[in-house]
Amino acid sequence: MSFETKTTTPSRRGLIAGGAALLGLAATSGEALALTARPRLRVILDNDFSGDPDGLFQLAHHLASPSVEIPLVVGSHIHVNDFLDGSTTQADNAVAQVKAICARMKLVRQPPVIAGRNAAPAPGAPPEATPAAKAIIAEALRDDTRLPLFYCAGAGLTDLAEALRLEPKIAGRMKLVWIGGHEHDDLLPGVPRRQDAEYNATIDLAAVQTVFNDSAIEIWQIPRNAYRQLMISHAELEAGLKPAGSLGTYLLEQLERVVSTPKISLGETYILGDSPLVTLTALQSSFEPDSASSAYVVRPTPRVVARAQYEANPNGRPMRVYTGIDTRLTFADMFAKFAAAGW
Repeated sequence: MSFETKTTTPSRRGLIAGGAALLGLAATSGEALALTARPRLRVILDNDFSGDPDGLFQLAHHLASPSVEIPLVVGSHIHVNDFLDGSTTQADNAVAQVKAICARMKLVRQPPVIAGRNAAPAPGAPPEATPAAKAIIAEALRDDTRLPLFYCAGAGLTDLAEALRLEPKIAGRMKLVWIGGHEHDDLLPGVPRRQDAEYNATIDLAAVQTVFNDSAIEIWQIPRNAYRQLMISHAELEAGLKPAGSLGTYLLEQLERVVSTPKISLGETYILGDSPLVTLTALQSSFEPDSASSAYVVRPTPRVVARAQYEANPNGRPMRVYTGIDTRLTFADMFAKFAAAGW
């Protein structure tokens, strides 16, 4: 991991700041030996961190993962007047949330954090070289590293689309892992089709259309039916976060902010739908690195049309559509890393 964590004991320093894995082997001295892990890919994180708190779990989990470098975090917007953040400064608020997580993780060096647009650009507006777009382009065009680049997006695609419009050639220099889009009907035989549009795809439909229809970027899509598999109970969350100190307390507070909202009743489970971003990048398999424990199909990238619907495009570039995510690996790894650090 490229970001060090303040520690008070040699064992924590070996586990986090030293970039070692958080699973130990018994040593003859009775102490645990740390397993070594080094960065083998880069990830740009782009999420609505002031909206659904599932993004905060994904952020902390990525930051605690030694196999990835995080050269950039982009705070993005959600729907206008959304009940999760009804302000006009959603991207700025997202940046503040990233800094709050980093502070609780006691990171000595924080990744660069930039606010994206606070709202989608006006229809038909030309692309603007915003700070976020310029930073995305700069990272994609780096020639001083051989680590592959993944763009991990857990909400809308406004800032990525703007960067692609400004510099189309960056599409060939990274892969997009996106939490978004509604179900593909043929992958759910016998299941009634949902009529409501998927949340992330409608944050900025024009941006989704730019990425799918007009760019050449390779897409790994986790559609709604797949990301909703990341369901976990309140009891599991409370038990798993208890050893995580101030970070665990803060994450539970952010969840409670949502689940206690009087106008909705969410029961006793929550969907940490952004966590597949970690599973498919930081938790790739050892030999022949890939998302080996999560199921997907490869198909031509469809066109995205009105209401974020798919239109078949037989000549489209290949894309992955994930149908199943390894939830056991995801949650077990997250809780183990949080507990071992003991923030």
